[in-house]
Formats: sequence, structure tokens, C-alpha cells
Amino acid sequence: MAETASLSVPERKRGSGVKMVYDLLRNQILDLELAPGSPVDEVQLAERFKMSRTPIREALVRLAGEGLIETLPNRSTMVSNIDFLNLSTFFDALVLMYRVTTRLAAQNYRPEDLSVIQGFHQDYAAAVEARDALAMIATNAAFHAAIAEAGRNPYFTSLFRRLLDEGRRILRLYYRSYEEQFPQRFVEEHAEIIAAIKARDVEKADRLGKAHAEQIVAQVQKLFNPNGGLDISL
Repeated sequence: MAETASLSVPERKRGSGVKMVYDLLRNQILDLELAPGSPVDEVQLAERFKMSRTPIREALVRLAGEGLIETLPNRSTMVSNIDFLNLSTFFDALVLMYRVTTRLAAQNYRPEDLSVIQGFHQDYAAAVEARDALAMIATNAAFHAAIAEAGRNPYFTSLFRRLLDEGRRILRLYYRSYEEQFPQRFVEEHAEIIAAIKARDVEKADRLGKAHAEQIVAQVQKLFNPNGGLDISL
């Protein structure tokens, strides 16, 4: 996986080069198509995207600002490694946001919110049925973001979206740990969360959100072997 993943380059509109490069590389990094530690070469990227190095460099600056790539002392650039040693702080924030957004949704949702949430729930169930890990990650994020939107607190929604986005590489490892045999309970847990929100059962929604997040944390922790490394191939 360390080699540069092949990806067709779509036609671009004038002035859209930076965004196109940024979006494609960002998705490849977050989906682990470009593995942590992979080299990033401006010249090769310019050839690949058939453009000058200026928009390539601007896209890389944006990615570096998000911590997705880094420049080493020898001036070479690579995909940033996942900071496994500090995952506990990420998980603390993630569990809290699962709880608070689900709780607020039960308290503040409007009828139209439920149809949106239900739609993403169905999309997620279809992704599980298809054993499509990348689709599961995308639809799961959309499902929980819709719940956050129903909570009517834009600050929590923004933070939760950021955490879900930043956690895509972790979630890719998480789903891979099941060797594509994804438990049906994920779909069932989502259905229970929807039911609690619909019933405006704030405490139950909080409890289910917490349990849902904590089982993700527990499964990721199982990926570590006793020596502190990942017991999984990148």
C-alpha cells in the first residue's frame, strides 16, 4: 500500500487545480490508499495531474496544515504517520461528541430531521450488506453528522464533523480488523439510537451514544499487540 495509488484525474475547470489535487490526495490519505509514511513528490504529482508545481505546492501546504503530510529535515515530504500514542485524547473527544450530539438530537429534533437520519441509516445498512468498508465509513459519518445537525448546536456539529473526518484512517483500520465480516449489531445500534431520539428519551439517547462510541474504542484497542504496535498490516 506504500506505493502511490492510481487514480484517474477528472477534467478540471479553470482555477480548480489546487482544490482538485487537495481533494484527491486528502481522500487517498484518509482512506489509506496512500499509507502513512508514503513519500510525496511534487514533481511526480505535477506529472500525474498534468499541471505546474505551483498548485501542487499550494495543495500540499493545505494538507500539511491539517497534519496529513509533513516535511522532514532533509526537505523530503511524506504522508504523516498516525499518532497512535496520543489516541486516548482523540477517543475522549469522540465519545463525548457521540454522547452530546445524540442527547441534543433527542431534545431538539424536528420531524424532518428523522427522515434524513433514517435515510443515512438505510445507506449504512446497505454498505454493511455490501461489505463496503469505505462506504460504511462515509455513511456512518453522514448518519452521525445528521444527528448532530438535529441537535441544533452548530459548534458541536462542526467539532463532531472534524473528529469524524480526522478519524477516517483509524476507522479504516477499525473496519479492516473485522476482515470484512462486519457485525450486524452496528446497524441494530443505529436503529436503537434513532428510536431513542424519536421518543425524545434524552437519557437513553446519551447512554446509547456512549455505548456505541465505546465499542469502537474497544475494538481499535484490540488492534494493538502486547508490545504496543499494531497487530495489523498497513
